[in-house]
Amino acid sequence: MASFKYEITQHIATLSTNGNTTKELNMVKYSNAPPKLDLRSWRRENGEEQLLKGLTLSAEEAVILRDALMQHKSDSKTEAKA
Repeated sequence: MASFKYEITQHIATLSTNGNTTKELNMVKYSNAPPKLDLRSWRRENGEEQLLKGLTLSAEEAVILRDALMQHKSDSKTEAKA
């Protein structure tokens, strides 16, 4: 079986930490593909890094997600005033 290759090309943010596990937003390059936005839990212990569950987004998907979150935020503010 071929080895799975990835590279964190840019760390953007750590959203939470619980023991040896962190939830991070990074730019990650998988195999030889261009880097993608990656929201994932990582476990790091004993000098080893393990990818856990996550979500990888293209630039276009990230823009759609951003717009949806901004709309949700706007809708929540409107509902709170009512």
